[in-house]
Amino acid sequence: MDDVFSAHRRNEDAVLDPAKTAVIVVDMINEFCKPGGRMVLPGYEALMPAQKALVAAARSNGVPVIWVVDSHRKNMRRDREWVKRTPHCVENTWATEVIDDLEPQETDITVVKHRYSAFFQTDLDLVLKDMLIGQIVVFGVVTNICVRSTVHDGFFLGYDIVVPHDACAATGAREHASTLYDIATHFGTVSDAATIAAAIAGGVAIPNQVFEG
Repeated sequence: MDDVFSAHRRNEDAVLDPAKTAVIVVDMINEFCKPGGRMVLPGYEALMPAQKALVAAARSNGVPVIWVVDSHRKNMRRDREWVKRTPHCVENTWATEVIDDLEPQETDITVVKHRYSAFFQTDLDLVLKDMLIGQIVVFGVVTNICVRSTVHDGFFLGYDIVVPHDACAATGAREHASTLYDIATHFGTVSDAATIAAAIAGGVAIPNQVFEG
């Protein structure tokens, strides 16, 4: 049930134009997914069907795929993420490589970030503007940190944003549901991967799902 404040949302369906859309995959890298990573979020395998379907739909319809990769330089005196989190994602290592399961291609675009948001002091906004992109499909890990930060900044920059709830994972079920609820009521459209993939392929409308778990 909506809270009184969030009930004031506008519930318009989203419609994606492949010529103006990009798929942005956040932090699906070895450090966060694979055994041996320093900060593994268990169960990444459950995301694979949804994520692969979205990437395939993008490739089939000329929609660019952008891999966002968390990366940190050694010997910084105070890396802001490392102030709060275990040191992770050291640049130019196995840790920062996109997982093989998703089969990244040379024609894809990679954006390196040093903070939670894929937009914060990166060239992602410039890349999207150069490609005449105004709509973005954002998913990956983790829902309540890097996906959320990217969605917030993307909204502030004027992008129409769609998030597939089944292609994201959070630090817990509560955090996943709460974040998606906030995105659906304040920042974008939340739906499922199958609906979004169909929208990329055929221009069908995407109803906003106010996610409650």
